Amino acid sequence: MNRPTAARARASADGLRRTFPAQPAGDGAATTWWGRAWVSALTARSGDPGRLARGSDLATRGSVDAVTVTPGLVLAYVHGSRPRPYRARLRVRPLTDDDWERLLDHIADHPAHLAALLDRELPPALAEGPVPLLPGAGDLIPDCTCPDPVRPCKHAAALCHRTARLLDHDPFVLLLLRGRGEDDLIDTLTRLSVTRACAPGTGGAPDTDAEDPYRPPALPGVRARDVLGAGPRPPLPPPPRLLDGPAAPPSYPSGHGGPDPLALDQLATQAAARAHALLATGRDPLAGLGHWADAVRIAAARPGSGLTSAARDLYARLARAAGRDVTGLHRAVAAWQLGGEAGLAALEEPWDPPAGPFDRARPTLLAAGHPRLRPERNRLTHPAGDRQLRLGRDGLWYGYISDPGRDDWWPTGVPGLDPVAVFGALPGGGA
Repeated sequence: MNRPTAARARASADGLRRTFPAQPAGDGAATTWWGRAWVSALTARSGDPGRLARGSDLATRGSVDAVTVTPGLVLAYVHGSRPRPYRARLRVRPLTDDDWERLLDHIADHPAHLAALLDRELPPALAEGPVPLLPGAGDLIPDCTCPDPVRPCKHAAALCHRTARLLDHDPFVLLLLRGRGEDDLIDTLTRLSVTRACAPGTGGAPDTDAEDPYRPPALPGVRARDVLGAGPRPPLPPPPRLLDGPAAPPSYPSGHGGPDPLALDQLATQAAARAHALLATGRDPLAGLGHWADAVRIAAARPGSGLTSAARDLYARLARAAGRDVTGLHRAVAAWQLGGEAGLAALEEPWDPPAGPFDRARPTLLAAGHPRLRPERNRLTHPAGDRQLRLGRDGLWYGYISDPGRDDWWPTGVPGLDPVAVFGALPGGGA
């Protein structure tokens, strides 16, 4: 059975949305009869074969970005002659509940239809059966954000050709357009087939002696409740091997009025990393993070210097959403990159440490030749006011520097357990 994998398409949790990655240049015209029939439905609507030909050229050149398919709608960004891509759409009417009931009955009455679908084939007797699946002339409605007043334009035509190639590989895409996802369809048809097989008079009930040449011979067995209800149960199988790390997310197209691709990439990348950590350790690494700490964490994933314009815009939006200024966000990012959540707390949360390492730090620093540092809560400050040590709640010492006489402390250096080593590594720390 050649079922699609995640590499071919990404599906939503309910199976009613599938996103297919952009294809490289060179993918030609539809090859199956149903793929060509899909294109013919748009051809019958158009009065300008030239636009359709230009649309086919765009699709062949790889100008169609990732394609999203939901019930009744195909959507993609298509690159044309301008730098900004256009958003093209194709609409088709989903089937009604009555249509689906008749279609499912028809498939259940013809098991070969389901077998063909699982082999990624679309039999004509199914597509043209009591409930036609392929759109006819006028059933496929194109739309696009380009200024061309004629519909279909070349961008919608390119999307039509790209969709036909998707249908070539997987006719379940057509069934999704008509309103039902693959997993839901297979589950429903399986239950329907079993119900019919066990109904009286079908050859599956015990009240008939008729031989069914298509029914496999009965095999001896026991009830599951009898097995599970007595004696020790067998051990569970071992869990599957954890992947080395989360995979990279797909590329997201940018378009006028669409979501920010950088934000989508951030969300997808961090959700994958969070899920991988949860599977590996059983602990959510972001549980309990507040709004500000989460904004700092997101910003810390971008480079700390030489920011691109997109990253600068991200910093500005994160600071604005958290009610802080951009300078404060940069300072917080520096603290996060040194010590994560504990490093951020050392920056922003003074506290009173218990007796122990903090009390021993001052005489230790004096013995190492440093001047007497001024204590204040969890902080030890050089008399010149330009260097400082902060004891974090994680037991590490964090180094800070400032211009003399200014309360403008910036985290720097590498935190550690030894206050002498951390202080000595600060600029001018040997003095």
